[in-house]
Amino acid sequence: MLLKKQTVWLLTMLSLVIVLSVYYITSPTQQVTDLAAEQNEGGKQASDGENKETMTNGDVEVVTDSAGNEMFEAMRMEVEDQRAQLREELEAKVGDPELSADEKSAAYEQMENLREMAMTESVLETTIKTIGYDDALVRANGDSIRITVKTDKEHTTANANEIIRLVMSEVGNVKPVAVEFQPTN
Repeated sequence: MLLKKQTVWLLTMLSLVIVLSVYYITSPTQQVTDLAAEQNEGGKQASDGENKETMTNGDVEVVTDSAGNEMFEAMRMEVEDQRAQLREELEAKVGDPELSADEKSAAYEQMENLREMAMTESVLETTIKTIGYDDALVRANGDSIRITVKTDKEHTTANANEIIRLVMSEVGNVKPVAVEFQPTN
């Protein structure tokens, strides 16, 4: 029995929603936040727009640092949305019967470049996280690579050079690399 593309896509998305729902419900960060709120019922909770903090007797304890993560995730989603829109336009060009074979080939090459760029960004983010940083956001365009690293460590030029060398070993010396450090607090 053959399923239509739309049916397969719908089932895939529903499965993804279910998996993400289960992950969200069983997420350890959610449980830690709930436990901290229960333990500090008498405490005063404040939100300054960036960090959710729990205050008790004048002491400040950071419970979550969700704004920084949300900012990184929002930026990732924005880039993904832009790429998805560009990919759809390129797919329409490839499928257009009125375009020449050269134009279709150029559109297909752009689609492959987008895919490779997304894979490179993902690999670099994972690699940067494995060398001891809290989070990393890599944005590559045709001309340069911009990296924003979230860390609680003191940032130095040696740290930036280490990241730049890592990027150069992955993508080569063809693009300039800019590294920006963002504190976790």
